[in-house]
Amino acid sequence: MSTTADDDVSKTFRALVESADRKFARVRDVPAYGRAQNRYFHKVFKAYMRLWKFQQENRARLVESGLQRWEIGEIASRIGQLYFGQYMRSSEARFLLEAYVFYEGILNRGYFLGSVKEITIRYKELRFYARFLLVSLLLNRHEMVRVLVEKFRALVDDSKATFPETNLKEWKQVVQEVVRFIRTDASSANARPLRYCAKFDSHPDTLPYIARFHAKKVLKLQDAVLTSYHRNEVKFAELTLDTYRMLQCLEWEPSGSFYQKRPVESIENGCLNDHSVTSGLIDINLAVDLADPILPPNPKKVIVYRPTVTHLIAVIATICEELPVDSVMLIYISSSGTAGFASDSQGESSGGSRRSSKNKTVTQAANDTNSSPEVHDRKIGCSDNCYDYHLSLGPRGNGSNNLYPGDLIPFTRKPLFLVIDSDASHAFKVLHGAERGESVALLLSPLRPSFKSPSRLDMTQSGSQFTFFLTAPLQAFCQLVGLTFPDQETDVYEAAENIISTAFSKWEVILCTSSSLDLVWAQVLSDPLLRRLILRFILCRAMLSLFHPPEESDSRVPVCVPDLPKSVSPDSEVVRSTVLQLADHLNVSGCFMHT
Repeated sequence: MSTTADDDVSKTFRALVESADRKFARVRDVPAYGRAQNRYFHKVFKAYMRLWKFQQENRARLVESGLQRWEIGEIASRIGQLYFGQYMRSSEARFLLEAYVFYEGILNRGYFLGSVKEITIRYKELRFYARFLLVSLLLNRHEMVRVLVEKFRALVDDSKATFPETNLKEWKQVVQEVVRFIRTDASSANARPLRYCAKFDSHPDTLPYIARFHAKKVLKLQDAVLTSYHRNEVKFAELTLDTYRMLQCLEWEPSGSFYQKRPVESIENGCLNDHSVTSGLIDINLAVDLADPILPPNPKKVIVYRPTVTHLIAVIATICEELPVDSVMLIYISSSGTAGFASDSQGESSGGSRRSSKNKTVTQAANDTNSSPEVHDRKIGCSDNCYDYHLSLGPRGNGSNNLYPGDLIPFTRKPLFLVIDSDASHAFKVLHGAERGESVALLLSPLRPSFKSPSRLDMTQSGSQFTFFLTAPLQAFCQLVGLTFPDQETDVYEAAENIISTAFSKWEVILCTSSSLDLVWAQVLSDPLLRRLILRFILCRAMLSLFHPPEESDSRVPVCVPDLPKSVSPDSEVVRSTVLQLADHLNVSGCFMHT
């Protein structure tokens, strides 16, 4: 009788595994955009909830029937993968935290340890480590990242010895990628989080001004599309360093209470006894509200990894179509630019402006080819055509990778906040005045990065400078002047951060009380995440303006369209004095012009 009961338990378990796996296969490759996709995920979570609870309740019988520990680890890994996928679709921090808890449970219990008989099982273990690393990076669990990298590296080395006939070149590359990513992103222990933190980024003195601020229209950041492509850029999996930084910059830092976990106790059957918000019991219940009650929801973000232009446009179109009323979509693109010209058919089909003369275009292309870099920079800035320059979203020579400013014109029927980090960014100025309904807010990078010692830094090794300024301004400033901070100099670093915070507080008041603030900026000023980007842009522009002589400003200084008030320009005393005060505090005042 007992044998029959055990057989029934085993058959039921296998049937639940097959059912869950079929549902998992249906959602694994579902695009991370479009709100119509979310309904089926509840069914998948429900299937895995039944499977997980069944194996918990029948663990002893299943083990007697031949259940292997790696099989439990594979189920938990799938659940963690589901949670991470749901985070990427919704940007809700609770899903990222749940993914972390599942992966941490797999690691602590050693579900994959000793399972080296088959290469297929070893691949499952390798994938587990890669996914856990990605989740830990996004949660900034630096100590766990260090532990995982060492274990991951050792596992790849062991795999080479255990399975000598198997080609593990791709896994060696993954190890190299993550090591390079961590080394490049290594920040001071004193650095503030990239996510919006109320403690550091909210300024109490300005709250009354923001509360009283009213524009004709008030927009909230609801969705964002992030993409980046540079040859040999720093990346891990499908997350480049630029999109990694921007992703976090557009999220709220969860409060301490939300991160807090009670002690976790292990019991004999391998289950976790943890009743904290990220339950170690691994109880999958989407109805339970784990959202941080203190903070607003994060805007939804879609990371589009190395897309063709048609794919990127399809993503933007889908999000635009579903964009709620009184909302704005942010589009962030980091890539190199190229002088090149679309065909007439491209100009017509994308809905943008057409060139007035084909011969004029060909002549201009020839002139640009023979001109000096300085002349080339100026021509980008004054271009009056939506198809004179493009961004390269993939290897050059493939027209499907060329994104022209005019390609974005159809989407200006909805409010857009556009951030372009490229050596051809100024070409996107032509969007201003060519909109189809809503004026676009544009933050455009310098055409060239700036460093005190240019030979020491390579953009592909450190990420894009403009993005760095928008996401971590003090660290970007230190990179600009070639300054490194020992972790012991906490007081100096903290004082520098306070100089910037004080300046931001003053600038917020100026913007809120300005009579010349353009409606494009006024309608997004109430959104904390976008307001912080605007303030950091003002700081970046001032730093680079004072770092270079005026004759170099056209190519070395970022641009916003439409213009912000002159009261926050680099020439204004309240802005200029902040840069000089910060430079004096860090003993690098010689790098900046005082007159």
